[in-house]
Amino acid sequence: IQYLESLTAADFKDSETRRITNPRWEGQWLTGAEFVSHHALPNIYFHVTTAYSILRHNGVDVGKKDYLGPMPFKK
Repeated sequence: IQYLESLTAADFKDSETRRITNPRWEGQWLTGAEFVSHHALPNIYFHVTTAYSILRHNGVDVGKKDYLGPMPFKK
């Protein structure tokens, strides 16, 4: 948490076009925007869905509203 709180807007400047590398990608790279849309978000959705499924399988009373969270309705 302390590390995240230490970040400033300047740390994110041009982040969507930065090269993101990973040793397993063997010299290949993605832009920051590609990394988020093709790697980070799918991984988050996968793990949240898997955790939800495990909880349901083990009898925990969770439903779609728990998964989706609050909706920002307006009047």
